[in-house]
Amino acid sequence: MIEFLLFALAAAGAGWLLRRKHRQRQEGGSPAGIPCMARRPAGEGRWRTGRVHVDQGAPRWQPGRGPAVPLTGARATALRPPSVREGISINPGSRIVACALEDGGTMEIAVMPLDVRELLEAVPRAEAA
Repeated sequence: MIEFLLFALAAAGAGWLLRRKHRQRQEGGSPAGIPCMARRPAGEGRWRTGRVHVDQGAPRWQPGRGPAVPLTGARATALRPPSVREGISINPGSRIVACALEDGGTMEIAVMPLDVRELLEAVPRAEAA
């Protein structure tokens, strides 16, 4: 009988802690930036999680680990859905924006469809020749 009482107290304590943590997260709001996955150079390498930030008109991709990649002067060259193979690594419902960087490199950024417009405002489309 005592075991049941201890189990009930432990469950109530865990529920209280989880509710408290949930409230703290809600009060903090959502983190800044556009959540995404990116790979550089385009078509090669691994997809890495991160966020695209736009500070004072200078967009940058901040990976979960490592230095930020500036997107100043970058242009979106294509917008496409992920292939079946890419859908295994990233969310299959996402959209991939291929970008040409100012230094001549390439990068692919995968975002959810609702975030595409916001990303294209940060990284404008390339002019059609």
